[in-house]
Amino acid sequence: GSVWLATTESETSPVFREKMIAATSRDAVRVKSRTGKPARQLRSTWTDAWERHPDSPGALPMPFMSLISEGALRAADAAAQGGNAKARDLVTYFVGQGVGLVDDVRSAGQVVQDFKTGYIAAVERLNDLIAE
Repeated sequence: GSVWLATTESETSPVFREKMIAATSRDAVRVKSRTGKPARQLRSTWTDAWERHPDSPGALPMPFMSLISEGALRAADAAAQGGNAKARDLVTYFVGQGVGLVDDVRSAGQVVQDFKTGYIAAVERLNDLIAE
């Protein structure tokens, strides 16, 4: 599913898409720092501050954590879009472990075409194996 977050039609920001492309599967961390419930997100200074810092108070339960995080993360994303490097470090969003397989930004239509091409190639390989 993460591949859809890197499409030009996605709700995610260009800064987040750049961070996604640079990420590995280890950068998908399961944290409570956005919603109060465990959710896999792209690791950032935000997730590290809430989850790993010894002075962190920890995440609040739902829905209170979202009340704190969503406005702050939107502001960080906007500042990052404006060129603020420190804000860029805070940018995060929900991702799956497959984030490490995302290597470019494409249109949703191109993603579908790539899936179709990959499917056809896989069927042809299987047919070749069966025919042998």
